[in-house]
Amino acid sequence: MTSPTNSAEHAARRAKNSKALRTLARVGYVASGILHLIIGWLAVRLAFGDSGGGSADQSGALRQLADAPGGAFLLWAAAVGLAALALWHLVEAAVGVPGSDTAKQTGARLKAAGKGILYGFLAVLAARIATGGGGGGGNTQEDLTAKVLKAPGGELLIGAVGLAIVAVGVFHVYKGWTKKFREDLVTTGPGAVGDAVVRLGQVGYIAKGVALGVLGVLFVVAAVTHDADKAGGFDDALKAIRDQPFGVVLLVVVGLGIAAYGLYSFARARYAKL
Repeated sequence: MTSPTNSAEHAARRAKNSKALRTLARVGYVASGILHLIIGWLAVRLAFGDSGGGSADQSGALRQLADAPGGAFLLWAAAVGLAALALWHLVEAAVGVPGSDTAKQTGARLKAAGKGILYGFLAVLAARIATGGGGGGGNTQEDLTAKVLKAPGGELLIGAVGLAIVAVGVFHVYKGWTKKFREDLVTTGPGAVGDAVVRLGQVGYIAKGVALGVLGVLFVVAAVTHDADKAGGFDDALKAIRDQPFGVVLLVVVGLGIAAYGLYSFARARYAKL
C-alpha cells in the first residue's frame, strides 16, 4: 500500500513535470515584471514628491493595474500566473531543487519555500483587488507590527524579521554584483541570454537589494525603539531613501533599477530554468 507521504511526493513530482504549470509559471514571471515596472515608475514619482499614483509597493502596483484598460482581466491573469509560480516553488521545496548539492539542498528548499509563500501572497493580493477587496498597505503593516511588539519577546521577533530582510537585501546585491542570478537562467544553446539581459539583472538585483536593506533597517529600528510607526512597507523604505542627503537622486536611481528588474523578469520568463 502506498503511504500518504509517497502519494504526496508522487503528486508533487507529477506537478513539477506538468507543461501547463511551467507555462503558467512563466506567466507569473511576466506578471512580476509588470509589477516591478509599475513600482519603479511610482518610485520615480515619489522621488519628486508625487504620491498621487499610489503607494510604491506591490499593492500600489496592483491597484494601478486594476485601473488600466482591461484591468480585471490583467489582475486575474496575474493572480493565476503568480499562483502557478508559487506552486512551482513550493513543489521544489517538497521534492528538491535541481542543481543543488546535497549539502546545500536544505537551504535551497527553504529558499524555494520562501519564494512560494511570497508569490502566493501576491497571487491572493491580486485576486482580492480584482474582486474589489482591500490590498493591505502601510497602516496594516504598522498595526501588525504594533501587535507583535506588545507580545512577549515581540521586540526580538520584529528585530529578527528586520535582520532577515536585511540579509535578503544583501544577498540581492551580492547576486547582482557577482551575476550569480545567471545560475537561474538557461545560458547555453540557441537564443542564449545576451549581455543586455545580464546588465538588466545586475542593475535590478542591486537596486532591489538596496531597497530591501532599508526596509529591514526600518524593522530593526522599530524593534529597538519599540515604535511600530518606525516600521512599514516597501513604500516606506523608498521614502526613507528619498529623505537622505541627495535622496531624490538616489531614489530615482533605485526606481530605475527596480524597473530594470522588471525588464529582467520578462527575460526570465523566457530563460528561467523550469
